[in-house]
Amino acid sequence: MTDISRTEILLVDDETALREPLADYLSRQGFGVTQAGSAAEARGCIAAAHYDLVLLDIMMPGEDGLSLCRHLAETKRMPVIFITARGESTDRIVGLEIGGDDYVVKPFDPRELVARIRSVLRRAGRIAPEAGEAVVYEFEGWRLDPLKRRLIDREGAVVSISSAEFRLLLAFLDHPRQVLDRDRLLDMVQGREAHLFDRAVDNQISRLRRKIEPDSRNPQLIQTVWGGGYMLAAEVRKIAALD
Repeated sequence: MTDISRTEILLVDDETALREPLADYLSRQGFGVTQAGSAAEARGCIAAAHYDLVLLDIMMPGEDGLSLCRHLAETKRMPVIFITARGESTDRIVGLEIGGDDYVVKPFDPRELVARIRSVLRRAGRIAPEAGEAVVYEFEGWRLDPLKRRLIDREGAVVSISSAEFRLLLAFLDHPRQVLDRDRLLDMVQGREAHLFDRAVDNQISRLRRKIEPDSRNPQLIQTVWGGGYMLAAEVRKIAALD
């Protein structure tokens, strides 16, 4: 697998007293860390370099973290972990619904943050599989390339997909024709504290349906199983990924 030392993190927080010690700690854990004190500075960093994950504060002067996360979800599909003092359930739900991958409330144990970073990187496919394991999923004329995080429709066009939608679709493709209830889906796509965000999975499924269903109001691919959860009603093939 890709060594953790090759993981590049962008740490975005306007609090220098928190940002600098955290950057030092993450560097000692083997991560490459770039610091940004504002969303505007972060945008400049992202334009100039590649990052595997963003640690993002919400409350900052100027553009806030939610706005920047929305931009990343729409353009970069880059994993984001919020680090913020805003710990209410509604704040967490909003952060996850717009594309965040996890949510850590200040103050936090940096060891827990490292564990969450590694978990998000695994779910997002940023820690590469062993050589020879790269595959592409095919279903109903669609293709999903997990390593490139690319969804391709029946006509061969690339369809934009958020980080949360990607993880959700991948969970369905790994378990075709199986009923997955909300708890199991949330455990697979959100990880720890998933029980706080049961509303988020329904919203993400609605968004995913609008992208892959011919008629999202009458879904045929991702079906609702009343009292049980959701099921991908499609045959799924795994084929070797091409370079």
